[in-house]
Amino acid sequence: MATAYWKDTDDADKTAAAGFWNSGHKPTLIAAFLYFDLAFMVWVVLGPLAPAIAASLALTPAEKGFMVATPTLAGAILRVVNGLLVDRIGPKRSGAISQIIVIAGLLSAYLLGVDSFGATIALGVILGFAGASFAIALPLASRWYPPEHQGKAMGVAGMGNSGTVFAALFAPVLAKLFGWNAVLGLACIPLSIVFVLYMVMAKDAPGQPAPKSFGAYLEPLRTADAWWLMAFYSVTFGGFVGLAASLPIYFTDRFGLSPITAGYCTAACVFAGSLVRPMGGALADAIGGCKALSFVFVAAAVTLAGVSMATTVAAALALFVAAMLALGVGNGAVFQLVPQRFAKEIGVMTGLVGFAGGIGGFYLASSLGIAKQMTGSFSSGFLIFAALSALAFVGLTIVKGKWRASWGTAEGVRI
Repeated sequence: MATAYWKDTDDADKTAAAGFWNSGHKPTLIAAFLYFDLAFMVWVVLGPLAPAIAASLALTPAEKGFMVATPTLAGAILRVVNGLLVDRIGPKRSGAISQIIVIAGLLSAYLLGVDSFGATIALGVILGFAGASFAIALPLASRWYPPEHQGKAMGVAGMGNSGTVFAALFAPVLAKLFGWNAVLGLACIPLSIVFVLYMVMAKDAPGQPAPKSFGAYLEPLRTADAWWLMAFYSVTFGGFVGLAASLPIYFTDRFGLSPITAGYCTAACVFAGSLVRPMGGALADAIGGCKALSFVFVAAAVTLAGVSMATTVAAALALFVAAMLALGVGNGAVFQLVPQRFAKEIGVMTGLVGFAGGIGGFYLASSLGIAKQMTGSFSSGFLIFAALSALAFVGLTIVKGKWRASWGTAEGVRI
């Protein structure tokens, strides 16, 4: 299968043989990464700020969990909307609209203040537009690259989830210096700079798909393959973003670390998962997405089960880093598979698969808060998600043979 760009290129055979960096549009790839990176930074910013916000507003453990999970849920729903929007007006314009909404929302929250649990939920909904950037940045980059480089292109653009590292590193420090509400206003500065760069550098690929009816957009949901891919991403990305949002709370509540120290620990974990996402895409290109995901689900199940029994900061940190490495590889591997099966519907499928990932993240973040409030421990939340990883491995084992036989036929592409 080929993306729209390659269908409109007469010299496809010659160009497809070029190296990855010369096979697409580098400025757009960079713009997609920057947009995704800063969007993810603010998407999870309530996590690193949660200890300070909770102390200021006297939130319960369940309220803290729901607060940090709300942007994930809102982002999941809005990813479907953005997936539809991308295929109708193009990814560049969709991304511009989303960035303006996020900047305006953060600036309003800074100027008006966030003084109640309800206000944090409202802010979380606005931050969902940042999380929904996933359904824009990936098609923006993907449509410029041929099938044999899809894993790498999606991986580089998707490495923007490293923005969660910046949130974990800098938000607690800035909150201590200026107050947590000021962090919301300060975030508008880098967001505005990236918005300008995005408008200058990003370009929609030639041969954008023609607008379809709403029903046609959801046509992929008639296939079992779409649901399987959504389920797998709900574990890989759901685990990644759920942990990114929850780890500051976990480290402060479980081990009594300061918000700044908890932020450093979270940053180490998130950096590991972000760094390997493009490596996961490249690995999937080399050995096949199914084989890469098999290793991922086993590793995630083992490490998250281990976290439930960790009794020291060092042990928990080591297990979380290992889990995030596995989940990061899994994120790249899933999106090596998606464009091979759904090249013509990549915009809406990015939204649907991203929606499922956000639902997984919402479940993990909120369930950890509920587990803490009901049992006094986070352990049951981690154990349940470890079981979901094991179930994903079983599901992959069931479908991978059929996938390789039915749609893993493009030359040079491994499934």
